[in-house]
Order: sequence, then C-alpha cells, then structure tokens
Amino acid sequence: MIESIDYSVRLIAIGAGLLLLAMLVAGEVRQKILIPICGMIVGVTGYLVNSTPLMAPTGPLDPVVDAISISVPFWLWLFARNLFEREPERRIVLIVALVFIAGWAIANFIAPIWTLGFYILHLAGLGLIVDLVRVALTDRDDDLIEQRRVIRLWLPLLVAAQAGGILSFEIYELISDTEGQSSFAYLINSLLIFMLILFSGLALLRTDPELLVDSEEDATADEQQRIDLSPAETVLHDKLVAAMNEGYYRTPGLTIALLSEHLDTPEHRLRALINRRLGHRNFSAFLNRYRIAEARAKLANRDSVDLPVLTIAMDLGYNSLPTFNRAFKSETGTTPSDYRREAIGGEETPEFPAEPAVQN
Repeated sequence: MIESIDYSVRLIAIGAGLLLLAMLVAGEVRQKILIPICGMIVGVTGYLVNSTPLMAPTGPLDPVVDAISISVPFWLWLFARNLFEREPERRIVLIVALVFIAGWAIANFIAPIWTLGFYILHLAGLGLIVDLVRVALTDRDDDLIEQRRVIRLWLPLLVAAQAGGILSFEIYELISDTEGQSSFAYLINSLLIFMLILFSGLALLRTDPELLVDSEEDATADEQQRIDLSPAETVLHDKLVAAMNEGYYRTPGLTIALLSEHLDTPEHRLRALINRRLGHRNFSAFLNRYRIAEARAKLANRDSVDLPVLTIAMDLGYNSLPTFNRAFKSETGTTPSDYRREAIGGEETPEFPAEPAVQN
C-alpha cells in the first residue's frame, strides 16, 4: 500500500516538475537563471527515479540517472548564487563540477572504494548548501529588492531542511545497510520533494519578473534626475543627494540602516527610493557609483600619482584592497592600477577600451 502511494506521489512530482520546466522555458527567464533552474528540475526528476527501488533503473542507464540525480545541489547552488547576483568565479564553478564528477565516477566505477565517492558527493553537496545559506543571509541587508529579501529567508531554510533530511536518510541507509527497506521513509521523502517543487513553482511564477528576466543596468545619474517623485520622495531624495555630495558614502562599513538613521527616515522608505525610484538593485551598487567615480578622478589626477591605491580604497570606505579592486573592475572593466596607467600614461600600458577623459 505504502509503496503504491510512494510511486504515485513520485509520478505526480515528476509531472509537476516537468510542467514547471516547460513554463519557465517558454518564458523570458534570463539564461544565467534558466540553465540552473532546468538543471535543478531535471536533477530532481532523476533523484525521484533513482532514490527508490520501485523506479531505479538497472544496467547501463543506472550511472546516467545517478549522474543526473547527484547534480541537484550543484544546480541549486548555482541558481541561488545567480538569483542573488553573487555569481561564483568560473574557476570555482569548474572545481565544484570536477569534484562532483570525481565522486560520481568513484561511486559508480571503482567498486572497492565506492563509499569514498558516496561521501565525496554528500560532503560536497553539504558544502554548497552551507555556502548558499551564507550568501543568502549575510548579504540580505545589502539587497534592495523586497521580494528577493523574502526569498533569502525561506529558500535557505527550505533547502537546508530538505537536503539535511535526504543527507541524513542516505547516510543512515549506508551505515545500517537497510537500503530499500524503509517504505515509509521513502514516502515521506517523496512528499517533501513534491511539496518543495510545488512551493518553488508558486514562488517563482508569482515573483516579480525583474528577478528572473533580463534587466537593465542600474539607473545612471541622468536617468535618476528624470524620475517622477512624489513630494515625500522628493524631500528624501534631496536629503540623500545632499548626504552623498557631502561625502557620506566614504563612511567605513556604511549600511543602508546607518544611512537611514543619518537621514532620519525609515529604512523601508529609503530602500524603496533607491530601488524602485532610482533603479539600484543592491545598496553596495548604489554606493559604488559614488565611490568609484571619486576613485577614477583620483587615479587620473597627476598630482595624486604617488598616492597608493590602498590609501584611496580606505579613504573611500572600503575595508580591504581586494574588495575595492573587485568593485572597481566590475564598474570599469579594469583594475585601479591599470586604469591609472591608461589615464596618466606610462610604460607597459595594457590594452583596454578607451575611457572618457576625466576633468580635474
């Protein structure tokens, strides 16, 4: 009886996942989000097939389905990272992918040490989940999109609970040598996965399209000046511009909470102004527009040619040189040192796109 219910739930979950996949593919979801979502749904489908004796294939197809099913943590991690606009470096993605491939190969083709592959896959998956939770929660205050801030709360909790349950169950099966003997546990696992697919589908389809579709870059200063503001927003905007013109953006460790306190305004109103009216998706991006503009002027100033890049970074409120370098390269496409060579001139000037002249 339980086996029949489990089988039915898995079929329904697979159908729901494939329906969600079709709806997302037919939409306008940006590629960096769409590819991980597709991989995640296909992986979950593979896991539903592969994680019960009722449906698991045998023979040549077994390693293939196993490869698909074990990829779920990787795709989930990549999806969340891209959704939160904290894309991992390509070399990190490649290393993680190679770890999963190595674990899968050991578990499927090297019988004497197949348990090593099992533990590699599970520990790697757990590491990705920990990183997902870290990024979601630690960067939440910097996020200006309210719906994404909500996702940053429920997604880590939901994923951690589901993945933790699966991880514990599979390790228990391995240690106790009871694989395929707990029908009720398989049913609970199937129900949890079905609920996860259903909840994820509703959340994604009801989410503001700006989180999923291709979006424009943050608004430029000229665009900001043309925005229609209400009287209350105009007053707050003027206070914000005045604070930035006074150089408040140089404050070390500046957060939107500190800025709202300085402007004597509720934080949610300041978030709404900077995001919905001025077009910025993250508070750090808003600050960087001011900080990097000043950095470019200093780096192009011949009178400041001996001023160390580290000093410029600290004067602008950055807590470390690598943080400043990443922000500067993200904004300009080059490093601070190379930008200075381009602007002032000198030997060994690398090839970079020409930058507009900076007026001193």
